[in-house]
Amino acid sequence: MNVDQIIAARWIVPVMPRSAILEHQALVVDGGRIIDLLPQAEAQQKYVAKRTERLDSHVLIPGLINLHTHAAMSLMRGLADDLSLMRWLNEHIWPAETRHVSEAFVGDGTLLACAEMLRGGITCFSDMYFFPSAAAAAIEKAGIRAMLGLVVLDFPTAYATDADDYLNKGFAVRDALRENTDGRITTCLAPHAPYTVSDRSFEKILTFAEQLDLNIHTHLHETLDEIVKSEAEFGLRPLQRFANLGLVGPNLIAAHGVHLTISEIELLAERGCHIAHCPASNLKLASGIAPIKALLAQGVNVGFGTDGAASNNALDIFAEMRLAALLAKGVSGDAEALAASQALEMATINAAKALGLEHEIGSIEIGKRADLTAIDMSSVETTPCYDPLSHLIYAAGREQVTHVWVDGMLLLEQRMLTKIDMNEIKEKAKLWQNKLQAR
Repeated sequence: MNVDQIIAARWIVPVMPRSAILEHQALVVDGGRIIDLLPQAEAQQKYVAKRTERLDSHVLIPGLINLHTHAAMSLMRGLADDLSLMRWLNEHIWPAETRHVSEAFVGDGTLLACAEMLRGGITCFSDMYFFPSAAAAAIEKAGIRAMLGLVVLDFPTAYATDADDYLNKGFAVRDALRENTDGRITTCLAPHAPYTVSDRSFEKILTFAEQLDLNIHTHLHETLDEIVKSEAEFGLRPLQRFANLGLVGPNLIAAHGVHLTISEIELLAERGCHIAHCPASNLKLASGIAPIKALLAQGVNVGFGTDGAASNNALDIFAEMRLAALLAKGVSGDAEALAASQALEMATINAAKALGLEHEIGSIEIGKRADLTAIDMSSVETTPCYDPLSHLIYAAGREQVTHVWVDGMLLLEQRMLTKIDMNEIKEKAKLWQNKLQAR
């Protein structure tokens, strides 16, 4: 049988079933989908491939998923470090956005982020930023998969004037994407946060989400200050306010979820909500440490986000997996609080479930899209390798990612991007740096 490609790897970690490690197996890909998974010798006998990739020292895993980021903010990496969230936003980020954010800024920043994420094994990301049409063009060029958040705020920016304007512009982009893309780019509604969006706007967002079956992606319970101000203004903690408005349900992706009570965690679990855990950003902004052990124990679906490069400062899911596993153990006093297999699930199938894409991506299974990442375990830093699954979390890093496929298309080959000119995007980033520094 003729097929597009065979990928033969030393190890394959399919994620589903949990903790499975397959040795000397081959993945058969045709038409962008996985059509078989079998021993390497059998694959060579059964199929004739246009291309065969031999990865004799590699682990092949599902492509990693970044569940929460602001891709274009890569151009603000390191702009204002070592500050608390609200001071960082009010004194630096929002003023910089007012001066510089445009379609060109978003296009260049998103392409820079796509390059970084692909080189780090990320094949899909959930974004939240302005000018989504410009972001979509960059995503198309990069070949990566994404869910674009149609951002909503109650105050004017260079992108829109009020909540209705944000929604109208967002839906125009959504309609264009549905007509002109191959389905790799989907959309959701992205009200920024409880402290920047009114009840009236949230009610409109809920109505549209229900009518169009869209996810709602928002920041929630990120800082104690957010909660204190909500109690002062509304007499309610933000999550309870969301619940009263009808927003707490299986389409809610709540970024951060740092400050949650047991009853709030139980509510999230009961309603089937999703948390985008961003440990590095939460630590860097001194927002706190999310109660991951409690969330997982209650059955809340948790994935990983990097947040934007302006507050992290890397779009690195390998770093998030390791940091999250260590934090969960250290905070709880339980070395089994977050196992390596669970961390990988959070970065793959859990995040896919949050996006409503678990039937297409997030694990290596026959019939799913061929979104794949290969990690080379032959270096000194990963030798010896007793357990490749453990190494993925505790020893390997994004610099060991050698190959990445999205829909079976090879987008990273031996660390080189196949669709993005790295020199060009670095030059554009330098131009934006000069503009942002000229204050």
